[in-house]
Amino acid sequence: MDNQRKDRRIKWLILLIPTLTIGLWEYVRHAFLLPYFSMDLGNLLAPFIVLAVTLTLVRSLFSRLEQSQQALQREKGANAALEERERLARELHDGISQSLFLLAVKLDQLDEMKTDGPVRDLAAGLRETVRVIHEDVRQAIANLRLPPSPAAAAWVVPLRELLGETAEITEAQAEFIWSIPDKSLTDKEKVELHACLREALINVRKHAKASKVFVIGETDGSGGFRCAVEDDGSGFGSDPMHAPGRFGLRMVRDRANGMGWTFHAERREDRTVVELLKRGGQPV
Repeated sequence: MDNQRKDRRIKWLILLIPTLTIGLWEYVRHAFLLPYFSMDLGNLLAPFIVLAVTLTLVRSLFSRLEQSQQALQREKGANAALEERERLARELHDGISQSLFLLAVKLDQLDEMKTDGPVRDLAAGLRETVRVIHEDVRQAIANLRLPPSPAAAAWVVPLRELLGETAEITEAQAEFIWSIPDKSLTDKEKVELHACLREALINVRKHAKASKVFVIGETDGSGGFRCAVEDDGSGFGSDPMHAPGRFGLRMVRDRANGMGWTFHAERREDRTVVELLKRGGQPV
């Protein structure tokens, strides 16, 4: 609301300044300068005076108005991103999370039945799988409901915490290397990067058996960036994009393609790398 009032004042000033300038010039000319300026010369100078005022005061006001409009658009984009995150969190909670809970209850009922060893073992394995998936969904809901802050790299904090949790669970060494200025990323880029890097970290936690894990974010010096999750684990074994039951990296690839980024998931020397690249000057 304050920005809207400010914008209205700027618009009124833009409209009134040329009129006030002419009025003030005519008053000064008739009151003080008439003995020194002829009417024709005064009329000739009037448009140049208005032009000079326009190029100074009015141009500055237009610049401030444009900045205010850009800030308003950024705020609307941030609010839209927050609303989308909240909608996704509700869908996860009301859909997948509730279904997993009911499935866990049914598995408990199956376990209480008088069944033989193989069936009981299968139920226990399924229950553990459901527990892990349910925990992932709960964490996704919590991350979606965490409001991104305009403070420097505040949105990266959950990734750093997830890296620490991954290192603790897998007993691996972890290093967080991040040098991308927060202001160089749009709200949409932050949301997509967070989702992609989080999925890559969860993939490391579940499958890599790594002793070292790295999260890297760096600029390329021309407005682009490189973000990656690297580990020294067992690798993919086969093409991760076609492995049965492995959907996480495919979703990362689809998100990257939707943003126009380059996606790599491959083995490089002694490291497995999941990488996102944005070229300098590339539109969002």
